[in-house]
Amino acid sequence: MSKHKGALLFAVLLGIVSLFGDMTYEGARSINGPYLAFLGASATVVGVIAGLGELIGYGLRIISGYISDRTRRYWLVTIIGYAVNLLAVPFMALAGYWEMAAILIVFERLGKAIRTPARDVMLSHAGSEIGSGWVFGLHEAMDQIGAVLGPLIVAGILYFKGDYRTAYAFLTIPALLALACLFFARIKYPQPSQISGAFRIIQTKDMRKTFWIYMSAVVLIAAGYADFPLIAFHLNKVGIIDENKIPLFYTAAMLSDAGAALVFGRLFDRVGLFTVVLGVFFSLLFAPMVFLGGWKFVLLGMILWGIGMGMQESVLRAAISEMSSPEKRGSAYGIFNMGYGFFWFLGSALMGVLYDISIIYLVVFSMGIQFVSIILLGHFFLYGRNKYI
Repeated sequence: MSKHKGALLFAVLLGIVSLFGDMTYEGARSINGPYLAFLGASATVVGVIAGLGELIGYGLRIISGYISDRTRRYWLVTIIGYAVNLLAVPFMALAGYWEMAAILIVFERLGKAIRTPARDVMLSHAGSEIGSGWVFGLHEAMDQIGAVLGPLIVAGILYFKGDYRTAYAFLTIPALLALACLFFARIKYPQPSQISGAFRIIQTKDMRKTFWIYMSAVVLIAAGYADFPLIAFHLNKVGIIDENKIPLFYTAAMLSDAGAALVFGRLFDRVGLFTVVLGVFFSLLFAPMVFLGGWKFVLLGMILWGIGMGMQESVLRAAISEMSSPEKRGSAYGIFNMGYGFFWFLGSALMGVLYDISIIYLVVFSMGIQFVSIILLGHFFLYGRNKYI
C-alpha cells in the first residue's frame, strides 16, 4: 500500500473511532442533565458538574499533551483516554445515586482530556502526507455524524418507552465498536509517524512569538462564540420557535458543521491560514441573526454557526500541526485545546451576563471580539518565514 493510501486509511479509521465515540458520549450528554435530576440532583449540582466536567475536559489537555510528548507513547495515551471516555457511559446505567453518576460524567470528560492531544498528533502524521486540512476536516465531519446520530438514537429509545438506564446501556454498542476500531488501527499502524510525508511548516522569523499571536486569535474566536445552551435558552424565551423544534435547528448546525469541515479543510491545504479569516467572516454574522432575527434568520444563523464550528474544529487544529515540530506537537495541541476551551467558557459566561443586560450588548461583543481575531490573524501573516516552536 502506498503512503498516500495508508495515510488516508489511517485517517478514516480514526474518523470511524470518533464517529462511534461521539455516538456514545454525545448520546449520553443529551440526557445527563435529566438523568441527574431523576436521581435527585438539584439544578445547582447539574450546573456545577457540567462546568467541572468541561473544565477538566479542556484544562488537563495541556498535561496529557506534555506527557505524550515526553513518553512518545501516543497510542497508549490515546487508548487509555478512549477507554475512560467511552466506558464511563454504559456504567451510568448502574448508577443508583446522583453522586455516582456525577463521578462518571467527570470521568468521561477526563478520558477525552487524556486522549485528544495524543490522537491529534497521530492524525497530523497522516496530514503531512495527504494534507492537514483534509485530514482534520474529514475527522471533524465523521465526528459530527456521530454527534448527530447519538442523541437521535437516545431520543428514539426514550420515545419507544425506554428509560434512561436502557439508553445508557444501549450506548455500550457504539462504545465497544469505537474501541474495536481503535485497536484495529493500533495493530495496523503501530508507528503512525512512518506514514508521514514531509511536514509543511508555516515558517516565520520567530515561531514562538508567532504561535502566541495565533493562539491569541484562536482564544478570541472561542470567546466570541455563543454556546448552544444559551442560544436554545433565547429561542425558548422569546418563543420564535416551538420548544420541540429547537433540536432540529441544532441538527441543521451540526450538518453544516460537517460539510464546512470538509470544504474548509480542503481549502486550507490550498491557501493556508487565510481560510481561518474566511471562516470567521462567516461566523461573525451568526449572532445578529440568531439573537435578533425571526425564525428564518435564526435558521440561517445556526447554519453559519455550524460553518464556523466546522472551520474551527478542522482548520484551527490543522494549523497547529504545521506550526510545531513533531517532538513538541502534543504539548502544542495541549496548549491549543486548553486555551480554546478556557476562553470558550469565559466568553459564554460573559455573554450570559450580557444577555441579561441587553441582547444588543451580547451581539456587539460576539461580533467585535471575533473581528479583533481577524486583525490578529492579519498581523500573523505579516510575520516573516520559518522555524519551529
